[in-house]
Amino acid sequence: MDSAQQSAVTPSKNKFVQAFAKFLHLRATTGVAPLDNFVRKIKPQDKVTNGLLEEDRNWDIQPQFDIKEKGSQQWDALEVLLAELFASISSLKAAYAHLQFSQRPYDGDGIQVADQIIVSELKNLADLKQSYVDEQLDLSLEISLLAEIKEQKSMVKTYEIMVKKLERQIKLKESEIAFLRENLEESSWQNRLLNKSTERSWSFSVPKNIHLSCLNHIHFDAFLKYTIESLRRFVRSMVDEMKSACWDLEAAAIAIEPGVIYQKEDHKCFAFESHVCREMFDGFQYPDFSLPKESLPQESQRRQQLFFDRFVELMSSEPRDSLRENPESAFAKFCRVKYMRLIHPQMELAFCGNLSLRNQLNAGDFPDTTFFAIFLEMAKRIWLLHCLGFSLENHASIFQVSRGCRFSEVFMETVAKEELQAADNMLEEYDQQVAFTVVPGFRIAGTVLHCQVYLMTSKPV
Repeated sequence: MDSAQQSAVTPSKNKFVQAFAKFLHLRATTGVAPLDNFVRKIKPQDKVTNGLLEEDRNWDIQPQFDIKEKGSQQWDALEVLLAELFASISSLKAAYAHLQFSQRPYDGDGIQVADQIIVSELKNLADLKQSYVDEQLDLSLEISLLAEIKEQKSMVKTYEIMVKKLERQIKLKESEIAFLRENLEESSWQNRLLNKSTERSWSFSVPKNIHLSCLNHIHFDAFLKYTIESLRRFVRSMVDEMKSACWDLEAAAIAIEPGVIYQKEDHKCFAFESHVCREMFDGFQYPDFSLPKESLPQESQRRQQLFFDRFVELMSSEPRDSLRENPESAFAKFCRVKYMRLIHPQMELAFCGNLSLRNQLNAGDFPDTTFFAIFLEMAKRIWLLHCLGFSLENHASIFQVSRGCRFSEVFMETVAKEELQAADNMLEEYDQQVAFTVVPGFRIAGTVLHCQVYLMTSKPV
């Protein structure tokens, strides 16, 4: 109980103690109840022979109520009536507080006890009224003091119930704070996932208390954006290597996507991005990612948990460290297979002057070069995206659109705003058509994550 609560209860307890001491002292000084409803005032010179201590002889006993001397100095009927009335009202207040306290959570026994007290006090009030009307009130000082004691006890009980109610509210607020803190942590993670920032400055992290049941398409969509950022960085690195090797980028773009007219010269990079996406996402729709000898649990929930555990484990580690610790893991096999398919021997020979990277991978080792490190980061994020997609209750399914398909904003978005503007200007001549898919799209239950496409910018022959 805090200081504020103590200060609220202490005065009532002090008054209760004072009234009770006054009552006991009265009985000790007289030995019996006041005779004929008459109480005399003890003066300091009076002798007391019933066992009082020496210092008690100088006490001057004064009741809290004013004594109106009317002949025999008996208590006025109004004084006693008010004392008993206040006592009953305080008791009713305490019983009503008890009744409220017992309603939530429901306490049948507590409600019944409070109801009995209320009924009893109402009956006492009715009897008190009748006694006053009939002039049959007990006008003794003892009755008045007992009523005051009853009033103070009721007040103490009321404060105790208030304290219990406040303690219960504190516990409820503490549980609400804990629940809101968990929601805040989950919301903060989702906000970090959805926050758009530069590739180098955005760090992706998973809260420690994230649960499998909390995953949804929002997490997948945010991680997809995170993955595409790494993929585009690899494409830029690959194009830089091609330029350093004096490759004909236009011829390479035509070899990947023939017959496409680009609005700008640097739009040819979308062809290379399309090539990388096709190779890296190939087999994404299968739980094993088309890896050889990859066995998975048949039971759905166990499989979801397996993919989620893989996601959490690899997400918190460096990809190179993971490969060194377990070079025969499914992720290690994935990296080898995808590198061999994505980087043609002639391309590697042009980039490096030899086939050392390929030879190291075939030997079960992993190269320690900048180019392979960028590839490894991209491969890690695509692998994690696959794990996240199969951790969902409704697995993420991948899709892309073919050349010549009509552009639809329901399923697609363009990678270049200027080409969409050009296509809008030609809308009277022909419908907007897809030249090729750059980044595939995904479906999760009823949610569609748009695929990114490059549109045709001239009327097909």
